[in-house]
Amino acid sequence: MQLQTQQHLARMKDTKIAHLALAVVLLLVNLSVIRAGDIYVRSGAKTKADGTASAPFATLEEALREAREWRRLKDPRVIGGITIWIADGLYQPAQTILIRPEDSGTADSPTRIKAQGKQAVFSGGVRLTNWKPLVKSSAVPSHIAKHIVLADAPRVGGRHFPFRQLWINGRKAVRAQSHDDYDLPRITNWNFEKGTASIPNVFPAFDFQEGMEFFIHQWWAIAQLRIKGAEVHRDSMVLSFHEPEAQLQNEHPWPKPWLSKEHGNSAFRLVNALQFLDQPGEWFLDEETHQVYYYPQEGEDMGTAEAIAPYLETILAINGTLEHPVAHVQIDGLQFQHSTWLRPHTHGHVALQAGMFFLDAYKLQKPGTADKKGLENQAWLGRPAAAVKLQNTTYTRVSNCSFLHLGATGIDYQKANNQDTLTGNLFQDIAGSGILLGTFSDEEMEAHLPYMPTDLRTLTQGTYVANNLIQQIGNEDWGTVGIGAGFVRDVEIVHNELLDLPYTGISLGWGWTPTVNSMKNNRVLHNKITRYGQFMYDVAGIYTLSAQPGTKIQRNLIDSIYVSPYAHIPDHWFYLYTDEGSAYMTVSDNWFPSNKILQNANGPSVEWNNNGPEVDRELVATAGLEPSYRYLKQRELPLSKAATFNSYVPFTKPVFFQIHDPQMRLTAEEVITFFEKQGADTSKLFRWKDYTVLQTTDELAKKLAGAWLANYPTIDYKVFNNLFYSFDRTHCAAGEAAKETDYVLLTAQLVDDKAKQEAYLKAHEEQYQQWPEVAKGFCNAGFEEVLLYRNDRQLMLYISFPKGKKFEEIDPLTSKDNPRVNEWNKLMGSYQQGIEGTAANETWIFYKK
Repeated sequence: MQLQTQQHLARMKDTKIAHLALAVVLLLVNLSVIRAGDIYVRSGAKTKADGTASAPFATLEEALREAREWRRLKDPRVIGGITIWIADGLYQPAQTILIRPEDSGTADSPTRIKAQGKQAVFSGGVRLTNWKPLVKSSAVPSHIAKHIVLADAPRVGGRHFPFRQLWINGRKAVRAQSHDDYDLPRITNWNFEKGTASIPNVFPAFDFQEGMEFFIHQWWAIAQLRIKGAEVHRDSMVLSFHEPEAQLQNEHPWPKPWLSKEHGNSAFRLVNALQFLDQPGEWFLDEETHQVYYYPQEGEDMGTAEAIAPYLETILAINGTLEHPVAHVQIDGLQFQHSTWLRPHTHGHVALQAGMFFLDAYKLQKPGTADKKGLENQAWLGRPAAAVKLQNTTYTRVSNCSFLHLGATGIDYQKANNQDTLTGNLFQDIAGSGILLGTFSDEEMEAHLPYMPTDLRTLTQGTYVANNLIQQIGNEDWGTVGIGAGFVRDVEIVHNELLDLPYTGISLGWGWTPTVNSMKNNRVLHNKITRYGQFMYDVAGIYTLSAQPGTKIQRNLIDSIYVSPYAHIPDHWFYLYTDEGSAYMTVSDNWFPSNKILQNANGPSVEWNNNGPEVDRELVATAGLEPSYRYLKQRELPLSKAATFNSYVPFTKPVFFQIHDPQMRLTAEEVITFFEKQGADTSKLFRWKDYTVLQTTDELAKKLAGAWLANYPTIDYKVFNNLFYSFDRTHCAAGEAAKETDYVLLTAQLVDDKAKQEAYLKAHEEQYQQWPEVAKGFCNAGFEEVLLYRNDRQLMLYISFPKGKKFEEIDPLTSKDNPRVNEWNKLMGSYQQGIEGTAANETWIFYKK
């Protein structure tokens, strides 16, 4: 009995052990299932869904709701995180998908939204179908009409909607326009009092129609204005515009329509009229009849073509609050396509810079603000829409996504973004900027003020932007940027590749102020920026604004700036450009092919070290995408065969900027203030009567020209950088150049006789061969340099000599024992006369310092 009891107990023990082992195994199996935390989504799923692989949800919104419930109820499946798997397919949300604070994960349990394949497309668009041939139209010439097809405009919620883009088989069609990108005509004038544009009538059988728009190139930005009326003459037209853009366009001072005899006026085109539909690939939406007209390209079968018009401005928004930010949400491998932006359609679009548009702007009658005594303009700005936007977020990640075929910005970290990550994404075919980061002045805040919020949580800080490929953005708003960062801190922009951009590559900073503000400790490192400045100038691969203590711009590779067909100043392109107020930053070890940079009105402590063609290429060998992200280059679009790029030989001689103000409309103090505001050294300022001349550099003189024209269009100015004769000590016997020099500056003008002007120039061209005694005379006098410039008929003469000498004492030595110099002077005197304001017997006059 005792033995049986012991055996029974042993069996019971073995059974318990077995049951316990089985329970452990079952628990582990269950935990493995629970820990998966997987939710599945498949477009068009019809089953009664529970989010499992066999019964997936049809939309991301349903999956987010399920994940939200798991977290609310503390479901064990959230252990290790939730993954929402998105199957390949087309997803067309009816409204912006919103990720809220309740969708947040944790560091140990993130919320992941991840593509299962490579074609999970979230589209903000609507498909157009049932294309039919245009039978007949009085508005379309017969030779064009035979090519046109029609479709009914799409509806959403039973209603038609406007749209400004159309994509056919993944290619952006062209909204009907009068001229293509590389063939724009120029305005003939702009009347700021009446608010009208004068343009040449280069439009066969022009017929004004409501809905027409006017696109104009303005220095570093564009404007899109809705046309209110057109006064048509045989050779010209005068256009007026709707409000609010009419007032904004005519009152804001920077940038504005460019009027220049030297480089040509602002380029323009007319857009959005059936009469402009005359080229393959163009389309037009008739908002009255709700029909879409399209001129197919060769080989396009509209019976099978995928035509998509955008409806949603924002496809995905990740929005938290300051107290409850969205945290630990990861977006991986999705495609975002077909967004729209309709403000230009309803309010026009007049931009200041980087696509930020005016809500209000005007020139101050009395310059100066508390932060900037010379500021002459005020502006309050709005921000374009974005396909994906984030606000009040922390530790989110967007990676391996594609941002394609979009109507405004690609992705926008608007404000209060903390430690977010954006890596390995593709940005292509975007109407506006690729990536925007941080505040660019709130709508309530004047754009030139330093931004320092009392609650620092509102800042975008610690954002990591790396290994993204950004190409062909800004294809509607040419003034937008590849990556734009406003008032940000501790942001890293590293190892990105940017190419084929209409304007600037990376723009860092905002506010135009040297006052220390919220920006600091930003890093722009190891980026590769090529093929930019396609249409706009005042441009750089990397551009900065305002004080940014601790900021570093290092080891970037910058190359290949397009030759823009419409640049307001053709030489105003740069590889690096530290603009107004840039301060307390380090710029070092950046490679670019020539020393073409601009430091404009910088604040203190911008340290430049080892930049330009001399930089060891090994320092930038890793610039651009890192090896594990170079698969993105397989998506890179080819370079146009028509592309041309700038080369640069620096002009190192002095350049002179002259103002002629016979009505004395400006005081000397106002002129000095203007020059200082533009970053000029006013210790090199000269005057004679109502003329003022500044000695400066070639690059700054060109910038001064644009700024002067914008501020004082009725006061004459001239830039003297056309050097047609130069002498230096290499033409003399051996001897050392003077260590310190002084100089005089003189001016005269050529007589109004083309033949004599040509004889004068030819004589200087041949002087060393035909009149060697002249150079000998300069050597005898001890002149260091003699430089002679020309602008139209006016001449500018620069003569330098050893410091301590007096010009009036050494000048006679040029003709001492050298009678041929007197002959030369007499001959040249027959070609010259005094400028306006000189006496009858005066020719050359001296400017006084």
